[in-house]
Amino acid sequence: MHLTSLPGPYGIGEIGRHARTFIDRLRDMKLTVWQFLPTGPTAYGDSPYQPLSTFAGNEMLIDIGDLIGNGFLTEEEVSELTTLPRSFVDYGALIPVKSRLLRTAAGRFRESASPELQEVYGRFLAAHDAGWLHDYALFRVLKTRHGERPWPEWRQDYAQRDPEAIRELETSAALQIELIKITQCMFYYQWQALRDYARENGVRLFGDMPIYIALDSSDAWVNRDILQLDEEGRPSHVAGVPPDYFSEDGQLWGNPLYAWEHHKETGYSWWIDRLRASAELADLVRIDHFRGFEAYWSVPAESETARVGGWEPGPGDAIFDAMEDALGDLPIVAEDLGVITPEVDALRECHHIPGMHVLQFDVVDEEIDVSDFDENSVCYTGTHDNDTTIGWFSGSPDDIRSRDEIVATQQAALRVTGGKPETIHLDMIRTAFATRSKIAIAPMQDYLGLGSEARFNVPGTSGNNWRWRILDAQLSDAVCDNVAAMVAAAGRAPAR
Repeated sequence: MHLTSLPGPYGIGEIGRHARTFIDRLRDMKLTVWQFLPTGPTAYGDSPYQPLSTFAGNEMLIDIGDLIGNGFLTEEEVSELTTLPRSFVDYGALIPVKSRLLRTAAGRFRESASPELQEVYGRFLAAHDAGWLHDYALFRVLKTRHGERPWPEWRQDYAQRDPEAIRELETSAALQIELIKITQCMFYYQWQALRDYARENGVRLFGDMPIYIALDSSDAWVNRDILQLDEEGRPSHVAGVPPDYFSEDGQLWGNPLYAWEHHKETGYSWWIDRLRASAELADLVRIDHFRGFEAYWSVPAESETARVGGWEPGPGDAIFDAMEDALGDLPIVAEDLGVITPEVDALRECHHIPGMHVLQFDVVDEEIDVSDFDENSVCYTGTHDNDTTIGWFSGSPDDIRSRDEIVATQQAALRVTGGKPETIHLDMIRTAFATRSKIAIAPMQDYLGLGSEARFNVPGTSGNNWRWRILDAQLSDAVCDNVAAMVAAAGRAPAR
């Protein structure tokens, strides 16, 4: 369950009190791993997989209650947030209001923060300002000045990072730059409190890293040498995947592709920094589209679908050797779904990286026996890209499967789980728990028995995604007790 889906009164899930309460409920359910999506600042489309920075935190996740408690905001000032929906995120209404409130809070932090918080801010600057933070703040200021347009469309001296133009900006926008840095400090301060609370309660945080970065990001603006871009900052080819289960045209992601030869020449230092930063936030990190490290789908930038493309070789073992040398054992899980070749499997196994099984895919494949899943894996009922189990089992109005295919899916699911149609969501969870996989995970919607109305994302679409939220009343004592009983019956209960 992504952080935006947490309950709370301020229009979006946040990383303060309600996140800690959710960890309490996880403990009640005897669940010890909480997986969520990437935590970077989102832009157009609100997708966590197209963040404006691979290092910065999503300011919309900052806990408003904590800012009130520290005297940086008042209850009256945040009242507009309390009028927003609680069952879904209305990003269009939320973002301008919360952004304004965060600027106000950062200004008051600057003027009146306690010595303790000033010390926290000083340590935060010392750790990050020379790395990603200062450039991120510049990027956000310039993006606002240019009407939120992508950086290749900015005034040329800014797009090309002309030193004189940047120095002038640092002077003229000094206050704005500082407020952005303070806001990022608020995120990281709150996040560390959440991570400490999770550790104290025996819950591992499981993050997510998109393999690619967005062209419209501070990373691309600052480090264009790591990408296949021309002098104007435009890619000739972009990322995607060929036609698959989710889309008959494939998925055209549009992200710029990496200049892998440059990464090799620099010892993969950018990747080492990226994984190190991710490991500071979470105990485990899923790397999305792992197969792109072995070979990646390259699509001409002018293409309308991902059908027109070809496979190009990735960095292979070299990148993981470099990260292991720098960081030791890698706390990563490979998203190895889709078109997976023996070479991709060999790359993952060589570095002892767990892979993934998704029961919604596997139960309909007669060649796969769920009892044979390798222990070094993570088993899911479904992921954020799938329909909920009930929606998948029943078939939704916009399902791309034929009725015959849906019926065949139902028969296969009942055969593998030994369950019944009315309890298929719980039967799939029990099946995941019964596998040998080291970790078994189900989306929160499956624990709650929700249908397609609660689906979180439909790949290949750009509207109405990333919005679902849980309500406090849905995570009842009865639900928690039932999940705890399933965990115990599977022999997966933690020793506490």
